[in-house]
Amino acid sequence: MNKFRETIEKREIEFLADYATKSVESKGRTLHGNEIDPYRTCFQRDRDRILYSTAFKRLQYKTQVYLTHEGDFYRTRLTHTLEVVQHAKTFARVFNGNEDLCEAIALAHDIGHAPFGHAGEKTLNEIMKDYGGFEHNFQSLRVVDKLEKRYPKYDGLNLCYETREGLARHTSRYDNPKVPSEFSQYPFPSIETQFVNISDPLAYCAHDLEDALSAGFIKNYRDLKSVDLLFINEILEKVKKQTSPRHDDFIKNRIFVRNLIEFLSIDVIKQTFKNIEKYRIKSVDEMRNLEVKCVDMSNEIKEQYKILFKYLENEVYFNPRVLRMNEKGKMIIESLFKKFEENPKILPKRTKKKWENVKTEKERKTVICDFMSGMTDKFAMDIYQQLFEPYERVMRI
Repeated sequence: MNKFRETIEKREIEFLADYATKSVESKGRTLHGNEIDPYRTCFQRDRDRILYSTAFKRLQYKTQVYLTHEGDFYRTRLTHTLEVVQHAKTFARVFNGNEDLCEAIALAHDIGHAPFGHAGEKTLNEIMKDYGGFEHNFQSLRVVDKLEKRYPKYDGLNLCYETREGLARHTSRYDNPKVPSEFSQYPFPSIETQFVNISDPLAYCAHDLEDALSAGFIKNYRDLKSVDLLFINEILEKVKKQTSPRHDDFIKNRIFVRNLIEFLSIDVIKQTFKNIEKYRIKSVDEMRNLEVKCVDMSNEIKEQYKILFKYLENEVYFNPRVLRMNEKGKMIIESLFKKFEENPKILPKRTKKKWENVKTEKERKTVICDFMSGMTDKFAMDIYQQLFEPYERVMRI
């Protein structure tokens, strides 16, 4: 009966790199016990559980940079997540890593994000500062461990240790949380987690730039010449060679972004190969116990990338329009949180029952925080309208 799964597991042992995480060597489902599937490996099952979760579906209406109602063509948390998946699986394929584990981690890496992007996360963190704070990576872990309700015997999704580790140890420019003791026995996580970690900034740097071009924050790709970076100038030259005067800026903008993704990805691949050869990494434990991060950009490009990101901050993330959107999101979250605290009877029945079943102020705030962080932008705005606009109809929630 289990022949199909066993065939995949044997194929992993045969074809994956020595430092790659094999399904058959997983530490398993440490929360509620293992659940063997006849056709899928443990990481494939994790991927599917995440894909069908409520929290994953909500990503389609959660902000990446621009509020979801500002336009249909801007990235959302969902489209960002899918791009991270694509990058991570590409790296896994190049280095013979476990694509299924990469996909599971990447699909779940943002499911704990609050509405209204990082502005929403900062607002909830400020509200919860005396009660443990709020950090979206740990909230992602909390979602898959406790908050998802899909099975009769336990709460959460009962994911494998390695998938959960990928969420707890997700790091980027925005994310550098203290690692929980459960996942801190090694200096670094699996190579698959590292693939996802590097894929996140690659994805948002490229797509935030493309969205900024679409939104008019950056007039056209030629404006990037002002950044005066060697690799940007190289990419501008490539665009010139790959296009002609008959091509308008719409297509040239996209060719620029495509070349940017390719350039950064190739740099990561070259540097990671150098690291693997330099440190002679031959096993999963050697990868985890390495002195430095294995999956990385070269030092030269890393420094140039920081300058590019600073440009994006000035032109996009700190653009007055984006800051006004952020203030709107902050105001909505603060107002709703305060209103729910003042009158918890207006919470949805399931959330209200949770609130009534806890006793301490921290637990009650956490119940409201869990509810609010699970909201989509649209849902939060709808509830705000219902509560604060006198002539708005009160719909079911």
